[in-house]
Amino acid sequence: MRSDLVALSINPVPSGASVRLIEGFDGARLRTAMWQPTRGPERGTVVVVPGRGEYIEKYFEVIADLRRRGFAVAIADLRGQGGSERLLANPRKGHVGAFTEYDRDLELFLREIVMPVLPPPYIALGHSLGGNILLRNAQDEASPFARMILVSPMIEVNRAMLGSASPRSARLYAEAAGALGFGSAFVRGGSERPQEFADFEGNDLTSDHVRWSRNRAIVEAAADLALGSPTISWLRAALRSCAMLAHREYPKYVSVPMLLFAAGSDRIVSSQAIEDFAVDLKIGGHILMPASRHEILQENDDIRQRFWAAFDAYMGADLSAAAS
Repeated sequence: MRSDLVALSINPVPSGASVRLIEGFDGARLRTAMWQPTRGPERGTVVVVPGRGEYIEKYFEVIADLRRRGFAVAIADLRGQGGSERLLANPRKGHVGAFTEYDRDLELFLREIVMPVLPPPYIALGHSLGGNILLRNAQDEASPFARMILVSPMIEVNRAMLGSASPRSARLYAEAAGALGFGSAFVRGGSERPQEFADFEGNDLTSDHVRWSRNRAIVEAAADLALGSPTISWLRAALRSCAMLAHREYPKYVSVPMLLFAAGSDRIVSSQAIEDFAVDLKIGGHILMPASRHEILQENDDIRQRFWAAFDAYMGADLSAAAS
């Protein structure tokens, strides 16, 4: 756990950061950071919800992109990862008991930290696991978000990440192992090795060597930010949440307008599941990024420029009504 932000020459901390450690719903400490926009006119606040194993420092470039567009930015490391408090004796284990823990942390962060300080309208930007968490929030009629932008949201885990097992058989494994008391163990084949230490060639995250190397440098400089494989308990919670989102009726009750992005070369989550979900939305749509791997926001300049062009077009409509 840390109360500061890690600065590197290749990844400087955006100016004007306000960093706080707060208590989550159960007292677990969470690292948070907020920024004001660097350009006017002010357009509201983007709340960034990161993916599994990620950390605030990974989003410095994205934060700068948003601030230049007139947005304030708020972000928190999810419980059990980044600079937030780890939940097991082995800090490299990615662990959570249930995704309702993420839900309650997000609600607290918004209500007690973001909304008293930063201006509406509130826009959510979630990646992967963060997208799953936000989709859970999107059915709540009391959600404070005017819109959501979900990047490679984890609606269904790609079979390649499950050892080619089906989600059903993977869930049977996780449920059985959890019931037998192995919830805090690494998933089958898991280890303490962070994904940043994999070889660039053949990695599933990005085709951009510069950004891949930058993220590796962050973890090399601050080993406490690193996270290894998930635990069986985390996998069980993730598959339960995905099963809920995958129910055919779920998209019909989503009450927040949203734009989903699917990566055409995603081996982490199912792009087909994202497209299927978006088709059933009443107030949303999706864009396929054909050449992108899982981390669209960490991809090469061409892919990122196409993402930001779509973002700008979607956010170009007047949001004043959402703020009132």
